[in-house]
Amino acid sequence: MALNLLEPGRRWSNWGRVESADPVWIARPTSVDEVVAVVHRARELGLSVKAIGAGHSFTGIAAAPGVQLDLAGLDGLFAVDAALRRVTLGAGTNLFQLPALLAPHGLAMENLGDIDAQTIAGATSTGTHGTGGSFRGLAAQLVGATIVTADGGVLRVSEAENVELWPAARLGLGALGILVDVTVQCVPAFALHALEQPEPLAAVLEDFSARVEAVDHFEFYWFAHTETVLTKTNTRLAPDTELAPLGAVRRWFDDTLMANGVFEATCALGHALPPVVPGINRLATRLWGNREFSDVSTSVFATRRTVRFREMEYAIPREAIPDALRAIRALIDSRGWRVSFPIEVRAAASDDLWLSTAHGRETGYIAVHRYWRENHLDYFRAVEDVMRGFDGRPHWGKIHFQDAESLAALYPRFGDFVAVRDRLDPERLFANAYLDRVLGG
Repeated sequence: MALNLLEPGRRWSNWGRVESADPVWIARPTSVDEVVAVVHRARELGLSVKAIGAGHSFTGIAAAPGVQLDLAGLDGLFAVDAALRRVTLGAGTNLFQLPALLAPHGLAMENLGDIDAQTIAGATSTGTHGTGGSFRGLAAQLVGATIVTADGGVLRVSEAENVELWPAARLGLGALGILVDVTVQCVPAFALHALEQPEPLAAVLEDFSARVEAVDHFEFYWFAHTETVLTKTNTRLAPDTELAPLGAVRRWFDDTLMANGVFEATCALGHALPPVVPGINRLATRLWGNREFSDVSTSVFATRRTVRFREMEYAIPREAIPDALRAIRALIDSRGWRVSFPIEVRAAASDDLWLSTAHGRETGYIAVHRYWRENHLDYFRAVEDVMRGFDGRPHWGKIHFQDAESLAALYPRFGDFVAVRDRLDPERLFANAYLDRVLGG
C-alpha cells in the first residue's frame, strides 16, 4: 500500500519564500493507517519523513528532503465531547476551518493568533500564540494527541495516557513523530468588542504592563520612524450582548484595500525608494487602525494578510518589553535602516510546556518583519542580539540564528525534551537540518 501512496517529489517553498526543499517522495495520506504505512516505507528506504502544514513557518522546521507528508487529507472534526467541551481535530485542519466546525456545537478556541492559515498541528507544534496576559498559547489548549512514532506505532498521549510524555508532546516541533490528530479544550462560543486606535508610543510603553493586565487581549504595532503606535484592545463579551460588526464595505476597505492592497504598493515603493519609508509610515499611522466594532471571536482575532513578508519573533519577560523596544528603536536609528513593516508587540500567560517560549514566566513578544523582497538578515541578526540581552527565546516557527547549545540555556527542561526525542525517535527518522541545529543531531 505504501508504494501506491508515494509520488515523485517536487520543489516545496514556504509562504515567506525563505525556505525550500526538494523531497524525494511526496505522500498524501487520508487515514492513520496510511500514515503508518508511509512511515514504515520511509524507514525501508532510509529516508527521513516530515509532515508539512500550510507552510507558514518562516524556519525550515517543515522542510522534508526525504519523504514529505501532506496531511491536508487528515482534516475536519473527528469527535466532540459536548459535556467536557472538547473536540478532536485532524492534524491537517486549517485554523480558518474552525468557525464552521465548532460553531454548530456552540464552541470556540479559547484564544487564537492573528493569522488563521496554519494547520492545527503546525500551529501547536511550533508554539503559535495569540495575545492576552491571562491566556496561554495554542499548544496549552491541547488535552490529547495521537502520534505515529518512528517504529510505526500509534501512540496516544494526553493528561491521562503516557503522561510523562505530555509536556513534550504538546509542543513537539515535529521531532517526536507525526501528529495525526489533536484534542482541544474549547470554551463556549464568545464574542469580542474590538477597539483599534492610534496612541502615543511613549505613553503606551510607559503603561504597557498595566494595559496588558487591565484587559483581556491587548497588542500594538509600531511603525518605525514614527511616534505613534496602533493599539488593539479586545474585550470578551457576555453571551447575550448585541453585536455591532463591521459592514461588508468597511471591512473590505480596511482589510482588503488598505491593509493589503495599498500596503503592498507602499512596501514595494519603499523597497525601490527607501528614503520615502518614514513619510509613508507616518501617513499609515494616520490612515489605519481607528475603528470600533464587535463580532464573534474568530472574526476579530484573525486578520487576512496577503502581503508577503519574513518574520522573527522573540519572547522575553513581560516587564522587559518597554526597554527592549526602545533598544530596537535606537538600533534602527543608529543603522539608518528604513523599515516599512511595523513591529508587533503582544503578551501571553506563563505555561509549563517544556519548549514553550512562555515556559515558567509571564511573557511579552516582540515580532519584527521585513517585506519579502528586502534583505532581512542584517536587521534580524542585530535585533536578535538585542533580544538575547533580555533572555529572549525565539519563536520556533520564525527566523532566528540560535542553536541547541544556546537554546538549552534558555529552557530548564530542554534536556528532558531531548531525552523524550531519544526515546521516541532514536534514529532521527523525523529529523531535518533545522531540528539538528536547534535540538542537536
